[in-house]
Amino acid sequence: MEDVLDVYKRPYDARRPMICLDETSKQLVGETRRPVSGAPGREARYDYEYKRNGVANLFMVFEPLAGKRRVKVTERRTKKDWAECVRELVDEMYPEVERIVLVMDNLNTHTPASLYEAFVPDEAKRLADRL
Repeated sequence: MEDVLDVYKRPYDARRPMICLDETSKQLVGETRRPVSGAPGREARYDYEYKRNGVANLFMVFEPLAGKRRVKVTERRTKKDWAECVRELVDEMYPEVERIVLVMDNLNTHTPASLYEAFVPDEAKRLADRL
């Protein structure tokens, strides 16, 4: 834990930005009845009943010292989805930086092995070497 706290204390370095990456799943719901519009002195009313429309995964990419964030929505949260998010981070969001300091939890998908599962070895190594 102290290692992570030390990373958070580092000064901003545009050549080596600190990026936090995490994900969560969210249930997608739809209304089953039309809301009742509000009126003067009465708030709009929504029924508690809803229709389940599946789930989606949200990857949050956050650079706290620069105040930047980006959300990537995927259908699933697999190793390959995580690897594709990392590829976008390296190639599209931060193509000019020397290295990305990536802060993540220890979910089983957050490993270089996931990069090798998703990409050919040369591409996986290229991406891993930037982190």
